[in-house]
Amino acid sequence: MPALAERTKIFKDPVIAHMSVLSDKYGAVNLSAGFPDFPPPRQITERLKTVADKGPHQYSLDAGAENFRQALAEYRFKFTGRKPDIDKEIIATCGGTEALFSAIFTIINPGDGVIIFSPYYDAYETDVLLAGGEPVFVSLRGDEFTFDPDELEEAFKQRPKAVLLCDPSNPCGKVFSLEELSYIAELMRKYDTFAIVDEVYAHIIYKPFTYTYFSELPGMHERTVCVGSLSKTFSITGWRVGYIIGAAHIVGEIKKLHAYLTVSTASPLQEAAVAGLRFDRQYYEELTELYAKKRDILMGGLDDLRIAHTIPQGAFYLLLDISEYGYTSDKVFCEDLVCKVGVGAVPGSVFFAEDVQKYIRLHFAVNDETLYNALNRLESMREKMTRT
Repeated sequence: MPALAERTKIFKDPVIAHMSVLSDKYGAVNLSAGFPDFPPPRQITERLKTVADKGPHQYSLDAGAENFRQALAEYRFKFTGRKPDIDKEIIATCGGTEALFSAIFTIINPGDGVIIFSPYYDAYETDVLLAGGEPVFVSLRGDEFTFDPDELEEAFKQRPKAVLLCDPSNPCGKVFSLEELSYIAELMRKYDTFAIVDEVYAHIIYKPFTYTYFSELPGMHERTVCVGSLSKTFSITGWRVGYIIGAAHIVGEIKKLHAYLTVSTASPLQEAAVAGLRFDRQYYEELTELYAKKRDILMGGLDDLRIAHTIPQGAFYLLLDISEYGYTSDKVFCEDLVCKVGVGAVPGSVFFAEDVQKYIRLHFAVNDETLYNALNRLESMREKMTRT
């Protein structure tokens, strides 16, 4: 038999899926896979019931259904003051995953550098490598995961084609400050670079932190592709409804690739999602309050147990510091945590370009009783997991 394509060797073992399978096997509380375990807003599901009976059921336009794009433009205007052109600056995609892939493959040529802040969502590196690009990693350091300005400019001096920004960050929950984003924008202008901004968690920001839409900074609209998803905002991760928003000269090229990748996003789900896009600001305020409560439950419980952890500024992930337990492999720690303690987590090394084995990631997008159950089990972690 002839050899298969070499490109699949880029892909790493799906550690998050492995931890979910292991959690199911041992009956563990699964805080590894990052998706809400509570239902979408009733208005969205009620609209889906109607759509299931009356349609639409056929392909939408490649760029997305017109009413979906119109609702998305109005939603965007609500938060940024800029209303995108629905025909030239918006594409409905099959989740944020396809949006990210399409943006990278449209912008990056083989050999082009792409700045990625570490820790990072693991698909970033894989997509860049598949496009033939070269990741240029910049470390986020300390308890608040800040970057060194000099290190960042050294990365820009390598003349990368783009910078990839996840804000708020998965896995560490960092929210980039206006000062940090303005510095990144300054370097982009200086070195003539694009930005691809992952905004999936933009509505999950904890006080006193605030969200800055990078594309609205001076001179950034023409250089920025915004990658988004409705998955986390409306608890519909299985619907795979995402979007791309950006300047027409970029989005027009992405649209060509998108049309061949997926043709269009699921028509019934676009139709139902319009109901969510039309929610007023109160919905988003209540969403933040919901996740802030869950974050506080988890952090408060960990503090009571004297388990060291990071303090997320946004998103719904938290990193535990496992330095004290004597493990040299965070993957082995996570496997033992499932078997011995009954809690599923993700090895932090999955998200770091550096050799970092000191963190594991938990998510808290679960019902309160699930969080309390996990905390009850974690009471035994120090006793059962410490190696002498």
